[in-house]
Amino acid sequence: MPLLINDVYVDGRLSSSPATLDETYAALTATGGTAWVVLSEPDGAELASLADRFDLHELAVEDAGHGHQRAKLERYGSTLFVVVRPAVYQDAEESVAFGEIHVFVGPDFFVAINHVADIDQRYLARSTSRLRAKPELLEVGPQAILWAVLDAVVDAYTPVVDGLENDIDEIEQQLFAGEATVARRIYELFGEVADFQKATRPLVGMLDGLIRGGEKYRMGTELERRLRDVQDHVIRVVDRADTFRAVLQNALSLNATLVAQVQNDVTKRISAWAAILFAPTLVGAIYGMNFDVMPELHWTFGYPFALALMVGIGGGLWGAFKLKRWL
Repeated sequence: MPLLINDVYVDGRLSSSPATLDETYAALTATGGTAWVVLSEPDGAELASLADRFDLHELAVEDAGHGHQRAKLERYGSTLFVVVRPAVYQDAEESVAFGEIHVFVGPDFFVAINHVADIDQRYLARSTSRLRAKPELLEVGPQAILWAVLDAVVDAYTPVVDGLENDIDEIEQQLFAGEATVARRIYELFGEVADFQKATRPLVGMLDGLIRGGEKYRMGTELERRLRDVQDHVIRVVDRADTFRAVLQNALSLNATLVAQVQNDVTKRISAWAAILFAPTLVGAIYGMNFDVMPELHWTFGYPFALALMVGIGGGLWGAFKLKRWL
């Protein structure tokens, strides 16, 4: 397990960067500061060590160990357990990839665990550099670090939204161009938007809960303002994702309508040609019956008349179908 960050802050400023968790615990006891720990996929022993030192609830520890959790915020006494899902738009694949960060926030500690290293670490690093330049916020406590992580994750949703919007624009063009693969692409994109909604929608309620608990947990006015700003950004992202879902649902309906229209046109053409070919077949069948007594059986112009009748009826039907735009 790599310790990505293992720092102790006192009065908002970096006091030490221990090499091990045991050294961090000792530094906390000596200085009474705040521990800022970020780990990548810790094993059971390391999670047990953190749980024992910071009194983490066993259910939250179990979730953090297994991963594959939805975005959520849960409070266990004085400790917050938060799961956030960072997202990255991959241009080459035209798809959205998701990370998963688990966070424990207590009175004197901030512990983050990333499960998708190549995605999660960039946002944890971004929040670190942002917050280290604001010691006045760090003085508020570990909840300021949580704000920095949430702010970095939510800011990164904007390029994802732009990428999805561009994909939807391309689908609209493909729809009316009649491309055969557009239905599959719509379905895949619909799934990506649904996953994106699962990652973003819970954040609105999570941030609302943090803001409402600001006074009780002495968060401070400035941190509350920053959390409201993050919440405003999330609401805009959620609204756009809702719009994307509605557009894709309409696109699926429109595609089904266009496919049905094409099938209907083909059916009309087949029916029209079947009717046209039926006319000479009918005439030929009547005149081909082997009866001794038949009108025009021995008529000199019977054969040309039958041919003319076939052509005339077929041509008349062709003209009628052409006029109705079946052909």
